Amino acid sequence: MRLWVLGVTVFLLFVLEVASSTLTARPRLGAPRRYTPDWRSLDARPLPGWYDEAKFGIFVHWGVFSVPAWGSEWFWWHWKGEARPQYEMFMRNNYPPGFSYADFGPQFTATFFEPSNWADLFVAAGARYVVLTTKHHEGFTNWPSPVSWNWNSQDLGPHRDLVGELGTALRKRNIHYGLYHSLLEWFHPLYLLDKKNGFKTQNFVNAKTMPELYDLVNRYKPDLIWSDGEWECPDTYWNSTHFLAWLYNDSPVKDQVVVNDRWGQNTSCLHGDFYNCQDKYKPGTLPHHKWEMCTSIDRLSWGYRRNMAIADVMSEKEIISELVQTVSYGGNFLLNVGPTKDGIIVPIFQERLIAVGKWLSINGEAIYASKPWRVQSDKNTTSVWYTSKSLTVYAILLQWPTNGVLYLASPNTTSTTKVMMLGVKDDLKWSRDPVQGLLVSLPPLSSSSFSVNFAWTLKLTGVQ
Repeated sequence: MRLWVLGVTVFLLFVLEVASSTLTARPRLGAPRRYTPDWRSLDARPLPGWYDEAKFGIFVHWGVFSVPAWGSEWFWWHWKGEARPQYEMFMRNNYPPGFSYADFGPQFTATFFEPSNWADLFVAAGARYVVLTTKHHEGFTNWPSPVSWNWNSQDLGPHRDLVGELGTALRKRNIHYGLYHSLLEWFHPLYLLDKKNGFKTQNFVNAKTMPELYDLVNRYKPDLIWSDGEWECPDTYWNSTHFLAWLYNDSPVKDQVVVNDRWGQNTSCLHGDFYNCQDKYKPGTLPHHKWEMCTSIDRLSWGYRRNMAIADVMSEKEIISELVQTVSYGGNFLLNVGPTKDGIIVPIFQERLIAVGKWLSINGEAIYASKPWRVQSDKNTTSVWYTSKSLTVYAILLQWPTNGVLYLASPNTTSTTKVMMLGVKDDLKWSRDPVQGLLVSLPPLSSSSFSVNFAWTLKLTGVQ
């Protein structure tokens, strides 16, 4: 009997040991997924929903490059890295001999920077998120970075935490906050040393890049990290996957943060929560992955230029047209402004942003939280672009038909089909086209009932 009891006891202990090891080997039911530092694992992370619903954001390029405010935000590189003659001449004509790029630093004053005014403007523009340059390739940080001594906005120039101040103002207005960060710094001695070593060493990454990224996340808890400056090195040099695994697993923003695709010379358009692919990217067809089109109101620069001409500025129609086409293809639209060294967003930029906001106040139903429809556009003379939301289809026409009758080739009508125009009270009359689609009788273009004068949105229900 005792042998039997002993045998049962040993068996039960064995079962408990197996069960224990099994529970240890498997994640607990309902436990958060842990991501490993490799692209296969990281790319499997679902996209946080807020980003796809947001659709429209504002990019802000601001730094010491806003002081010379000439050429572009790549001023230092064009001047000293490439020794372009026009930049050397600009310096000779406007600054004393021996004037260095570092001498621009104290002149980056942000004297008139009022973060609440910026935030109010971005609300008026209809933006759902804002991305600020925390550090561009020049290395100057717009926050008191502990590894950027005397080359940051607290020690030099404004003597303010620009990143923190804007973040506070935006969050009071429920706008998501994104932080742009350049991995490289053109002339940092440790980066130049790693470059000399064929990027076989990581002195710069360990001493500068990674400490800054961890500091930005822990200090400001961004909803988005917009990485850049990756192109000279593979992601293994930057330790990108290790940072992203921490970001997704253990950071204070692990559940809502999104990142772009610029984490190494081998990652663009391949890895990340959303793809930029390249500046001002337009896919031409519906991509299979979330993407973002970033562009600048000043066509020739992301940073502010004192010599900007009106012909260089995107028109209201151009901006809205690109927004509509981007969203139709399932993308987000990130529109850039470059403030002055004093912290002013110049009136022409404000005017453009407010115009977008006015348009979105009427037509935002077809933009925010929308999804691509089965067809993105009708290739006809009226240039119609489609979005959808549940069973509703939106047709946005960028050109008004000369006879006042709009032909929509793609929707299939039913007995319950209704057509209306956003911003117009009454339903519109329509008829089936004898071949395909439908014909919509539009109200007179001169009608006082119109709330917008470009990019009109038809709301179609009961169509397939």
